[in-house]
Amino acid sequence: MHPVSLIECLAQLQRGDTTSERLVEQALLDARAPAAAHVLTHVFADTALAQARAADAARRSAPAGHGLGALHGLPIVVKDNFDLQGRTTMAGTVVCGSDAVATHDAPAVARVRDAGAVILGQTNMSEFAFSGVGINPHYGTPRNPSDPAHVRVPGGSSSGSAVAVALGLAVAGLGSDTGGSIRIPAALCGLVGFKGSQSRIPLQGVMELSRSLDTAGAITRTVQDSLWVDAVMSQQPLNVAAANLRGMRFAVPQTLVLDELEPAVAQAFSKAISRISAAGAEVVDIPFTELAEIAPRSLPGGFSPVEGFAAHHARIARAPDRVDPRVMARMALGQGVSAMDYIGLVDRRREWIAQAQAVLQGFDAMLCPTVPLLAPELAPLLQSDDEFFKANRLLLRNPSMINYMDGCSFSLPCHDESDVPVGLMVSSVNGQDAHLASIALAIEPLIRA
Repeated sequence: MHPVSLIECLAQLQRGDTTSERLVEQALLDARAPAAAHVLTHVFADTALAQARAADAARRSAPAGHGLGALHGLPIVVKDNFDLQGRTTMAGTVVCGSDAVATHDAPAVARVRDAGAVILGQTNMSEFAFSGVGINPHYGTPRNPSDPAHVRVPGGSSSGSAVAVALGLAVAGLGSDTGGSIRIPAALCGLVGFKGSQSRIPLQGVMELSRSLDTAGAITRTVQDSLWVDAVMSQQPLNVAAANLRGMRFAVPQTLVLDELEPAVAQAFSKAISRISAAGAEVVDIPFTELAEIAPRSLPGGFSPVEGFAAHHARIARAPDRVDPRVMARMALGQGVSAMDYIGLVDRRREWIAQAQAVLQGFDAMLCPTVPLLAPELAPLLQSDDEFFKANRLLLRNPSMINYMDGCSFSLPCHDESDVPVGLMVSSVNGQDAHLASIALAIEPLIRA
């Protein structure tokens, strides 16, 4: 189907301009096109069509749409680290094949399903969600649809969810974000990614990478779409309107987040800042030197390697030669880390969060590029470990800081329509989701103009 926002798609259904069955039939047809190669690891064609027809029947019989769920009849895709009842959760790997099938949907999926969504399929992802690039050697790598002239990576780890939304296969793609895995592919594919405070959406039934950092959420086309899906997944609606930016104060850190910017990213970010300032906001450069402390505080392994190895060592041991060596290399950093070292990680993070909250006191949000580079071309990253790990480091650097802070964060497209996508990351501290959402609603039309 032609990509449209969730809100517009819902309006079309309500007006009778289309039906759920038509939407799903077109999505299933588009899912077989070359552009959608490697996007979906499993397609629920028969059940999706049956759900769509049932949704249409319910809409015809419901007076003025009363009693229908918030996502009634809308096609949604789900990252393959969320449990779906009756299926084995593969999480982008092949070593989970002998795991038991899920006896229940993950609560986040159950809520989406209860709201009337049609689950079109499961989406491809970085193996064990352990990469910001989106390459998968087992199931193939979805091509970033933003640049027909070059084969670029989609970003990870929620690669398939982002590409499915960008192609119009679905109005939203459920994903997880441990160090940027929703916001990175959103930025690289020209979409909106929202990582809420970790406690907003339940993580039960989502295969963990790092229980300290994991967050569930969705990738969508607009901020309003993201809030619509978040309200269903969290059951804590952020009922906010666009803020008046005049008099607001935004911090732009000068430590790390602006390093190694590609010229196109620097230009788009500068333009976005200028437009936000012109709307009456005060944009303040701050040192925020504490950002440089995250890496040394994360020694000896960091939360993702330590907690990821603890979660998956038994699976890996079944067939270590069948796990992507690049994933193995990072996961192995967590092997042998003592309880004493792990408790040190937890304590140092808690101390750092308090320091970061003090630095950001008095600011409405923090602004920076979501990632410092355009979507890299795929071939060099397939051929060279050095190129892969360099790109992975840069893609994860800025968004992972917000996970470490347990903050909330949006990635918003800020590029010209004809350009390769660039994301602006708008972030705040834990629990400020509603205020941040009102800011994102206000900034979005400014930087997309």
